[in-house]
Amino acid sequence: MQDFPTLGSLLVGGEHVNNGWNRIIYKCWSPIYDHFFNAGLFLKARNEIFRDISLEKGSKILFIGVGTGADLPYFLNKGYDITAIDYSADMLKVAKEKYSDSSVTFLEMDAQNMEFPDKSFDFIVASLILSVVPDPKKTLNEMIRVLKKNEYFLVFDKFSPKNKNMNIKQKIFRPIIKLFGTDIGLDFYQLFKVVENHCNVIQDENVMLNGMYRKILGFKKGATK
Repeated sequence: MQDFPTLGSLLVGGEHVNNGWNRIIYKCWSPIYDHFFNAGLFLKARNEIFRDISLEKGSKILFIGVGTGADLPYFLNKGYDITAIDYSADMLKVAKEKYSDSSVTFLEMDAQNMEFPDKSFDFIVASLILSVVPDPKKTLNEMIRVLKKNEYFLVFDKFSPKNKNMNIKQKIFRPIIKLFGTDIGLDFYQLFKVVENHCNVIQDENVMLNGMYRKILGFKKGATK
């Protein structure tokens, strides 16, 4: 039987503990997730973010933290080779049921310790994942490890505003909101330092809620593909 974390241990932290808590949180979210995060402003944002994405036929695409599969429709039926991972079996089950007729490969996997060889993918999508994993720096580093040189990654997530510090309210509520499975205080460019020698950010665009949610497009450096 799986041991679930206590509230006290959650507040102390720890990667294993937080992963266990995420499993509980997203088990609860899975039946209703699309009603909140694939509708309204979020749906409008996705339509904008993915509108101009065009890749070569046969491109190998990885969705990290695919959740219920909200991003998948923008990439289906275009000849891509799509792999989608998530740590939550319950969220993944919803995605599999929604896209049972597709050729997407769904895998239950930890984004912080991916089981793919280096330089496996031509394009990586990471939507609303860096703000929920216990170790976002490790996750970003793994993303870049499995991305081929001269190829792109796209991040859609919430981050602290550029060139601004969190206000007092945000600092107070940040640890409480973390208990619900997400972090409102991440600084993307602090995270990016772990990969900045290997990548460039080529687009950083506000897409929702006065810049709380941003689209970030990055490029992995390399002499040859």
